[in-house]
Amino acid sequence: KVSEAFNHVGLLAVEMFQTENDDILVNEVAPRPHNSGHQTIEASYTSQFEQHIRAILNLPLGRTDSKVGGVMVNLVGAEGFTGNVVYQNIETIMQMDGVTPHIYGKKETRPFRKMGHVTIVNENLNEARRVAEEVKKSIKVISE
Repeated sequence: KVSEAFNHVGLLAVEMFQTENDDILVNEVAPRPHNSGHQTIEASYTSQFEQHIRAILNLPLGRTDSKVGGVMVNLVGAEGFTGNVVYQNIETIMQMDGVTPHIYGKKETRPFRKMGHVTIVNENLNEARRVAEEVKKSIKVISE
């Protein structure tokens, strides 16, 4: 209904809330690929980026199901750090199976600024979640 209301073509990310009365409220829409779906790059047959291009070019849409279980961890600037970015322990997470960091190329970090994300894939979604917790404990976005 949201997409139809905007007469939208392409990917539309919709943030919704369910109320205690089971009503669905639309909070925010983004007429583009959205960071909440970045795990589709590694985990899905067709990533959200490819699907968006297919849609706006009127090409056949791709499969949207997952190839493997996928979990995404956002990389945000640590509290108390501002300046030239350092990805502390990135080498550690890159040695973990199924872990792919995506660094957005921003030169400076500041507290809570989104600097990238890490996708974790595994045939077993619970194992992907376990590795994601390890990733969160390991990598820190700090400054020099």
